[in-house]
Amino acid sequence: MDKKAVAIGLSLTVGISSAAMAWKGTSSDRIYFCIKTPLKTLTCSDKNGRPFRMTPFYWQQWKSDGMPRQVVRDPAMGVNGLVKATNPYKPFWGFGGFLGFALAGWMLRHCQSEEKQRAVFEDIALHRDAAKAEMAARSELLESYRDVAFAEVQLQADLDLIANDRTVDIQKAEIYAHTEIEVTQMEATDAIFEAQTAGMTEEQKAEYILQLRSMKTPYLQGSQTLQGTIDPNDKVTGDEQGAIAPGATPTGDYLHPSEGLALNTLQALARADSSTALVAAPGSGKSVTLNYLIGKILADCPSADIWVISAKNDSFCGLREKERVIVFDGENPDLAKDVIDSFYQSYKLRKQLPESQRESLPPLILILDDWLVIADSLSKLYSDWNYGSKLLDVLLIGREFNTKFIASLQSFNLAALGIEKMDAQTRMCLNLLLLGNKYIKNSREQESYGVLELILNRGDIIPGKQEREQIKSKYLDIKAVSYKNLRPVMIASVGGFVVALMPKLSNQVNPIASEQEYLDRVFHLEFNLNAAHNVHQKPLSEVAKKIYEYFQNVKNKTPKTLRDLKKADRLSGYSESELSDGLAELVKTQKINSDGNDSYSLPDW
Repeated sequence: MDKKAVAIGLSLTVGISSAAMAWKGTSSDRIYFCIKTPLKTLTCSDKNGRPFRMTPFYWQQWKSDGMPRQVVRDPAMGVNGLVKATNPYKPFWGFGGFLGFALAGWMLRHCQSEEKQRAVFEDIALHRDAAKAEMAARSELLESYRDVAFAEVQLQADLDLIANDRTVDIQKAEIYAHTEIEVTQMEATDAIFEAQTAGMTEEQKAEYILQLRSMKTPYLQGSQTLQGTIDPNDKVTGDEQGAIAPGATPTGDYLHPSEGLALNTLQALARADSSTALVAAPGSGKSVTLNYLIGKILADCPSADIWVISAKNDSFCGLREKERVIVFDGENPDLAKDVIDSFYQSYKLRKQLPESQRESLPPLILILDDWLVIADSLSKLYSDWNYGSKLLDVLLIGREFNTKFIASLQSFNLAALGIEKMDAQTRMCLNLLLLGNKYIKNSREQESYGVLELILNRGDIIPGKQEREQIKSKYLDIKAVSYKNLRPVMIASVGGFVVALMPKLSNQVNPIASEQEYLDRVFHLEFNLNAAHNVHQKPLSEVAKKIYEYFQNVKNKTPKTLRDLKKADRLSGYSESELSDGLAELVKTQKINSDGNDSYSLPDW
């Protein structure tokens, strides 16, 4: 590299020196001449002051071609006007300068290319040296790493042994505590038995013990059968006396004193000016309870403005016939959205009214049936539409304007209502009605008490531990009756918590239905005298005929559900709502039977 730098420097020096030598002096001889004027004077330069001159070659050629006599040599310049060349080798010096600069540039470019190549190799060598150094460092630290790893494994093993020992100690303590509890319970049971049998003779005690052993529980034991646990003769009849809540007396079968309290609670929920969440698993009596609430609301105020958004095409106490029921099927979700927006718009108009006009407002109610499924679909279809804020507004302020909603849910996930700020304080503004039941579906016994038993262990729902234990005790007592008689048990929160057995709501008289039946009877008796002769059966609709033909032609005579009908080829052209209407028409005309749980079959006759 040093030699190349010296060679480049010498080449530059030669080039610069040669260029300097080629720059100065002249390379050829010059003859300076003048022109005689008519006044006998000499003009030796042009108007710009440049002297007249030319090379000897051109002077001789001009002279041979015929030079004018007025042209004479300039006597002031040299000998006979001839000036010799001061740098006759000027072209060689110029060529030498070009060679010097060209050689220096070539060597500089060649040097630059070599330096780039060497830089690549130097970078590779640098990475190689770094990798060698890292490998050497790792090899030196390998022993230290191994010692640390051994120490960590040994420490983890010691911790596991200690944790196992503590777990064993805790399990022992739990076993001891459980044993002490059982011993205490046995002692308490003995004390209670002694108190119950105080004053009895040994024979009376033996008879009492025999009676206790023969009593049946809601759970099957070794000496019991399923038929024995559901025997209707084992129920408490209405003739027996029992304490019942004042203000309401349930009709029909009277199984537990709390049925009157349950009926009062349902009536209070129907008249309440705050919103309600009806939470129950399938088969718990949710639809029957919701219909009772709607019927009670309409009985108290026939002018109530009620809208229903549901996944099923049920009647809802005649609201479907009044075109107040919107069936959400996913194909036209705009109807549900429009109903909620229209309901909220009516509520906003109520908020503009002065306080003096609020007392006379009829109820404005939105029924949200099977709301978990519908809310999930609406959230996906309208991500920018916040219906939850509308429901929250109605929940917190709607009671002042006689506006509320009743949401029917299948899970205790109240956040699925769409209200984002559903905290403990907000939940206190929402009435709760939870149902649980044991029911028979498809010849199988099923239970749906999970929703009720979930809240019994939640401190955010029932804050006080003592209150939770009292409610749990009442619940277990009523659950035994519910389990035995397939009657729903309810836990409601209307200011305070209520635990009661649900009465047979089908036996409770619906004032609206009774009044309509009475008017129909009066019409037929007083005005329609020929009704007995004109009675004829209304022909079945087309969809009902197709469904009836399907039931007659199907080979498997097991009960069918709405889902089975939707899968049938001959019924593929009908929507779910049309199939539901056809089934309802066939059930009404007694063409097919329904068990009330979406299961239909032909009559045995």
